[in-house]
Amino acid sequence: MKILGIETSCDECSASVVEDGKVICSNIIATQIAIHRPFYGVVPEIASRKHLEWITPVVMQALEEASCTLQDIDGVAATYRPGLIGSLLVGLSYAKGLAFTSQLPFIGVDHIEAHLYAVQLEQPLGYPFIGVLVSGGHTMIAVVNDFDDFEVLGTTIDDACGEAFDKVAKFYDYGYPGGVAIQKLAVNGNAKAFKFPHPSLHKGDHRYNVSYSGLKNAAINQLDLFWDKKSEKSAENIAASFQKTAIDILLSRVFRAAEDTNIKTAVFGGGVAANSYLREILKEHPDIKSVFPSLKLCTDNAAMVAGCAYQLFSRGERSSFSLRASARVPAFRWHKGKQ
Repeated sequence: MKILGIETSCDECSASVVEDGKVICSNIIATQIAIHRPFYGVVPEIASRKHLEWITPVVMQALEEASCTLQDIDGVAATYRPGLIGSLLVGLSYAKGLAFTSQLPFIGVDHIEAHLYAVQLEQPLGYPFIGVLVSGGHTMIAVVNDFDDFEVLGTTIDDACGEAFDKVAKFYDYGYPGGVAIQKLAVNGNAKAFKFPHPSLHKGDHRYNVSYSGLKNAAINQLDLFWDKKSEKSAENIAASFQKTAIDILLSRVFRAAEDTNIKTAVFGGGVAANSYLREILKEHPDIKSVFPSLKLCTDNAAMVAGCAYQLFSRGERSSFSLRASARVPAFRWHKGKQ
């Protein structure tokens, strides 16, 4: 079964052909980073207009690279939530039109489910595992019982992890995307130059939650309070200290979840999953098996959408052509497992 997947939830315009939910025949990703760089962040209106310009050639390139025509495709899938509503509408509408005119089955895919499915395209894993989605728009820790059956343990109560990287990088003019810029600077920095605070979230409903607004504020507005008074206040030292604290906050919750659930496999997804410090730290914890997708599958991509869609199609599921795009996931969706 060959599925054509389309992903336009933010600023990557991507199309992919995946066979049987695991063989990537093509995965075209057209990024808008250079376009949004002057603004140090994604401008929603610009992003949606670029998707309109790029979607047809990206889909055609994905089919060509897979040596396919639409006659070889068994189903069409597109991300329908969550994300920037204008961007989502471009890919979702295009996929619906393509499926309708080609008389192909259509299905909408959840962006978060797709990110945590990405590793299955490269190294099939059994369930359950601890799923950790960490990106510019999302930070979430969950018990994943199946590709679409999550029990959310914790999320961010304010900024997403990647969002904090972007905002600190923007303030100090380190570059965009912020995660990449900070990681490059941190390589030559002293991570102990600034002892930034961790959030005080330890009990009850907050046991697995994270918060990044305090860390962001400390790095931007209260730098001297956390300086060791000896090290240079260099960009490298600020970046290294910030990166260490941001990742350590996340991992403290991941380790807590693994201990409490006795699930020793943690699967990571999202843009921040490409962070080298995160990957290096986890190598030092042999009690937890950490699994990451390749760097290309950490960013938003259509292969993960097509792979996830294969699982839905295999169960006989289809989406109506009236399916609407949604900027958010309903609050009830995962907090008690599958709904």
